[in-house]
Amino acid sequence: MPRQALLARLAALCALALLAFPAAAEPMRIVVFGDSLSAGLGLMAPQAFPARLEAALKAKGYDVRVENAGVSGDTASAGLARLEWSVREGTAAVILELGANDALRGVSPAVTKNALETIVRRLQARNIEVLIAGMRAPPNLGNDYAAAFDAIFPDLAKAHGAALYPFFLDGVAAEPKLNLPDGMHPSADGVAVIVERILPAVEALIERVKTRKG
Repeated sequence: MPRQALLARLAALCALALLAFPAAAEPMRIVVFGDSLSAGLGLMAPQAFPARLEAALKAKGYDVRVENAGVSGDTASAGLARLEWSVREGTAAVILELGANDALRGVSPAVTKNALETIVRRLQARNIEVLIAGMRAPPNLGNDYAAAFDAIFPDLAKAHGAALYPFFLDGVAAEPKLNLPDGMHPSADGVAVIVERILPAVEALIERVKTRKG
């Protein structure tokens, strides 16, 4: 058999083998897009929320990769400014955890809401499912500020059909044994509580992705 014909036959056989044994599907990519609360300030990387969440999901049989796109000190507007390069192509879902620094700095709730809404819209335009992790204003800012700020997260979820986890620090806020000495950032034990409580919402987020892909 001529050399060229032999090479052509070998190429055809290789192509058939690839069709018979398709490449394994990539893990579902979930990005935690937030600030120091989710990034894991003061913790080792394996103790931070994204790593602990990935481990919990894998333990339940989910093929996922949870990426840490948290930046300490970020406000909602700062997050918006880095959105495109922080959430890469191929991302299936985003856990949006921003707003705490806005409240600490007394940023107008209208400014925070506008930035978060733009983030949600841009992600949804890329067919990325969004889970909004809510935050609550510190009590020292007054009732009016707290009412306006706290309403941002459920209002956005309702308006844009996004998933909602009402309060990211549920069960951890104001619990000294679950926070670092600064009293603000979750300890490793605090992260474990957050993961346990948010896990059902993240599982529902994964199902939304699967349903969308059909």
